Amino acid sequence: MSPRVHLPAGWVTFVFTDIEGSTRLAQLLGSGYRPVLTEHRRLLRRTIVATEGAELLTEGDSFFLAFGDAGAAVTACLTAQRALGEHDWPAPEAAPRVRMGLHTGWAEPSDGEYASPEVHRAARVAAAAHGGQVLCSAATAERAEPLPAGASLLDLGLHRLRGFDDRERLFQLVAPGLELQFPRPRTADAVAHNLPTQVTSFVGRQTERAELRQLVARHRLVTVLGAGGGGKTRLAVELATDLVEEHPDGVWFVDIAAVTDPGLVAFAIAAVLGLRPEPGRPMVDTLVEYAAARRMLIVLDTCDAQPAACAEAVARLLTGGGGVRVLATSRQPLALPGEVVWRIPPLSVDPRSDGTESDAVALLVDRTVAARGGRQPDPAESADLRRVVRRLDGLPLAIELAAARLRVLSVGQLAERLDDMLGTLDAGRDDPQPPPADRGNAGNQRDTVDLVAAATGASPPTPAKRAVLRSAVERHLTMRATVTWSYRTLGLRAARLLRWLAVFAGPVDLPTVEWLLGDDSLDPLSVLVDKSMVLAEPQAVGCTYRMLDPIRAYAARRLVAAGEERAARDRHVAWSEHALGRAHLGPDGRLATLSLYALDPLAGELRAALRWCATGGSARAGLRLAGGLDQWWRERGLAREGRLWLFRLYGRLAETGETVPDGELAAAYHMHSLHAGGDGEFAEELRFSQRAEAAARQAGDAGLLARVLAGRAAPLVDMGQFAEAERVSREVIDWAHDQGVDSEALFAVFRLTELLWRRGALDEAAELLGAARPVEASRPVDRGRRSVDMLLGMVALARGDLVAAHEHLLVALRSRMNHGFHGRACDTLNAIAVRCAAGTQPLTAARIFGAAQATRAGLRSTPGIYDAYWTERQTELRLLLGDATFDEAYGEGAELGLDEAVALALVVEHPDMAADSARFAARAGRSAPRRPATADRHTEHA
Repeated sequence: MSPRVHLPAGWVTFVFTDIEGSTRLAQLLGSGYRPVLTEHRRLLRRTIVATEGAELLTEGDSFFLAFGDAGAAVTACLTAQRALGEHDWPAPEAAPRVRMGLHTGWAEPSDGEYASPEVHRAARVAAAAHGGQVLCSAATAERAEPLPAGASLLDLGLHRLRGFDDRERLFQLVAPGLELQFPRPRTADAVAHNLPTQVTSFVGRQTERAELRQLVARHRLVTVLGAGGGGKTRLAVELATDLVEEHPDGVWFVDIAAVTDPGLVAFAIAAVLGLRPEPGRPMVDTLVEYAAARRMLIVLDTCDAQPAACAEAVARLLTGGGGVRVLATSRQPLALPGEVVWRIPPLSVDPRSDGTESDAVALLVDRTVAARGGRQPDPAESADLRRVVRRLDGLPLAIELAAARLRVLSVGQLAERLDDMLGTLDAGRDDPQPPPADRGNAGNQRDTVDLVAAATGASPPTPAKRAVLRSAVERHLTMRATVTWSYRTLGLRAARLLRWLAVFAGPVDLPTVEWLLGDDSLDPLSVLVDKSMVLAEPQAVGCTYRMLDPIRAYAARRLVAAGEERAARDRHVAWSEHALGRAHLGPDGRLATLSLYALDPLAGELRAALRWCATGGSARAGLRLAGGLDQWWRERGLAREGRLWLFRLYGRLAETGETVPDGELAAAYHMHSLHAGGDGEFAEELRFSQRAEAAARQAGDAGLLARVLAGRAAPLVDMGQFAEAERVSREVIDWAHDQGVDSEALFAVFRLTELLWRRGALDEAAELLGAARPVEASRPVDRGRRSVDMLLGMVALARGDLVAAHEHLLVALRSRMNHGFHGRACDTLNAIAVRCAAGTQPLTAARIFGAAQATRAGLRSTPGIYDAYWTERQTELRLLLGDATFDEAYGEGAELGLDEAVALALVVEHPDMAADSARFAARAGRSAPRRPATADRHTEHA
């Protein structure tokens, strides 16, 4: 540099330029590169002279310039870029792409040069630019006014320049004649964020991720709400990673769990953004001023640690500037205007529609592979994997902890141990103490200084700070610690409600919650929902409320510790009896036809109540509950479960010596006899039938004795003693008539009718059924089964009257399916198959036979009195169709579910509509051709 060049002092704007890819350009042009380089230098020097800039250094394709005026420097760069762009170069590929960077700082020349860090910063700004681009620092942007006509500066956000620890805001010069679109600046961090790096893969949540992304795009404050361990933080971080490019001023993660005092929340946010406290000014004011003109996303994690302070800080940030967005995670809402609360659901536990595993199973498999040193679970463990994630309600933390247990357990062993969920998941881990409760709004200045100093690197964390950080991590080391974190924030009423709700096995509605506690529970229930300890699930008829199983396990332990278990569980048993009673009532409060579908949603609660009755409660109450489940157990193929519960209740009676009236014992023994017969235990069936009779006689209740005696024929039929069974049935019917309790012997009438049908006494059977119809219709507990129509259909089949058989059997099938009698519906399906085989639809008959047999096998039902008849008809049908055709149709039917099989049976053509029907022919004349005997409407193409 010539010593005559005047070097500016004070606020100096330094400019660096060079040709992007100059080495490659020189290789490409060869000897033609020197003329291009010379012309490039001439154009830049002409600009420098015109704007009174000082050329300090020229080396190769690089220029180092200094300007006493930032506006002149910007004008020089704009003029130079336009001149370079407008110049007629030898070829388009010979045009040099020059990048330029400007920075303004205080500097004084010495001995013809500048020894200042501002020079290095300017060089790094230029290094961040792309060919054809002009970048400047914020300092230059502030001092460059007025800009050249038509020019503006585009804010590119904060970037960390190479060699510098702080972040620099970069601006791009935009003007006519300059390129506009460039990649991100070439800085040390290509993106501005401090999002934590994850050490495990992110599994599933694709739907939730997309949904949450849309919400964040439309709303400035979105709170991800959920129970502890639900995956809120992980999902928020994964989403924020996707959004970095959309926020030029960065995406900043702040862990509020590490904040010890409400007064430190604003300092924690400011520390992450690189801000320092200003003397005499509230930190939140500094924070708001900084954020006001910026476009950034702040991820506030675990806001429930300091909810009030977080709400205040967020409110100030959002009102201070329109470019700030907040994605919060919490166990309770911030309750701010404009807040969108998005509740994170548990991971899906059901397989996807394409047959692939659910997100919950995928997560368990992924973590199990890691826990087992890269070994995949055995395919035989698939069913147990699904059992585990269902028991854990798809809660991600619980699944992570379960995977750790699989280092020493098989999946099956783990599934069996989940009855003690907390003990199994937390085994081998110390339960850390939760952080102290909110102490109010008084901040500690020493803590504030330490926090900011730690964030800015001025001094190492204090022991207190390290303890806070450790507890923030450890709250997720065990399920117990995670739930305790929330439980400690509950008031007395909310905590009591949480404990008492643990007695329920599934969702409950508001009236049930109020019934449980006997008072208005809306306020404490709202607290539990807001704190994500109870999930509110809107339904068509109102909300239901449920706890995830890990939270229920924790609440159950708290219930025992509080000495409230007996009172709460006895109350639950009383509610279960009440619910059973309501299932027998119609909307008007009067007895209605029993529908077993009404018991389906109660099954889990009734089992929970039975478990308490058999282990710590009243066995007598348990026997009453079992009586309410009698038909449900048998019709759902669960007779064995019913027997096991009864045995456990007998054991509880022996243990406690509780007194049970003879009538109630007789009813229980009678039920046990029926269940034993349904489960194929005929000796047990006879033994309990005899016990029931003895207890009923002791009770002196004629109606009860009639019902018990009516069951005496069942074990005789099961043992093949048909004549004796017929004699006993007649005796019971006559005795009940003499006692004036005819209706209580209805079961004996049905049994006698079956026996008469079996030996061909069809007229007497039909007469008995005609008399039984009004009796059945008067009994709500029996009429949904339509046993009279089923038996009349069987009588009609035996007589060859397909019209009557068709009509009676379809009535019976519709009623049985409408009221949930699935086991009996299988018998009706078999009967309709016989009717099809006797008509003109043998292929349909084979399909229905296959469906009925497959369903009955799934229900584990014993064959019954009709078994030989069904077998004979199937043999005849096989001879008619041939083995191959019969087996194919039968196999097709076996693939059908019960509902599909019933749908097939209900569209079977009425015999009067068949082409060869006598009635049809009489109406339509004899011109219609007779359909061959083997025709089948459902497979005419065959």
